[in-house]
Amino acid sequence: MTTTKDLLRPLQPLARSVIGATATATSRLRMRPDFLIVGGQRCGTTSLFKTLAQHPEVARPFAFKGVHYFDMHHDRSFGWYRGHFPIRITSQLKRLGRRGPITGESSPFYGFHPLAPQRIAAELPGVRLLMLLRDPVERAYSAHSHERARGFETETFERALELEEERTHGEREKMLADPTYVSFHLQHHAYLARGRYIEQIEALEAAVGPGRLHVVDSQEFFTRPEETFAGVLDFLGLPPHDGITFERHNARDRNPMKSDMQQRLLAKFDETDARLARWWGRPLSWRE
Repeated sequence: MTTTKDLLRPLQPLARSVIGATATATSRLRMRPDFLIVGGQRCGTTSLFKTLAQHPEVARPFAFKGVHYFDMHHDRSFGWYRGHFPIRITSQLKRLGRRGPITGESSPFYGFHPLAPQRIAAELPGVRLLMLLRDPVERAYSAHSHERARGFETETFERALELEEERTHGEREKMLADPTYVSFHLQHHAYLARGRYIEQIEALEAAVGPGRLHVVDSQEFFTRPEETFAGVLDFLGLPPHDGITFERHNARDRNPMKSDMQQRLLAKFDETDARLARWWGRPLSWRE
């Protein structure tokens, strides 16, 4: 189903250009991000960001929840990036008597982009990273519906999976060799690869160091939101707040996947899921 957000998406480049041109001049007055939601795509990143934005000590970017500086717009200046965040003094005055607010953004391609972790580590030392994970097969199925609705995919789910290796072959290497190279297929057609979460986690931790990444189980966030969100607040150093409402955003209606396909595809993640469970020190909800 095509949403209003899908219809407005073609206007985003123009909006970003206008905002960037006007905000860059005041970038030194603006806040630097304290946290980034780096993935995974179709795992509840929008819902978590909008939940965090309700907290009185979180100041959100004034136009876009995701700036995509460290993946798609790294040809711009850091001043352009910082220009998307609130004016520091304005945000502090709104919170007289309390500590200053924190701010952040949600760009779920950061966790999968081969160059984003090193860029984040170099330009935002000390930033905290949040990553949401869900059943990788359901994530792939949801991502396919998402890309179809946005006009970036024309193949059926089964055919798209058959084509994934051919489409994405060598794309990461091209991006590493040429930082200006934009891989359409890696961004829009890496359905199974994006579900190999441990590979992304290891790359992020290697870049930013241990203790700077907090992983959230999406199923737990939607079924036990208060408890799960409390862990996020603790990681970010934020106090509890009673006025938080929990809603699900960006869900798309689609037909259920056939159970035999679900099991066949889940087997493709046996090795990476086992590594993820060892890293996380807990069972994976989609394996129970």
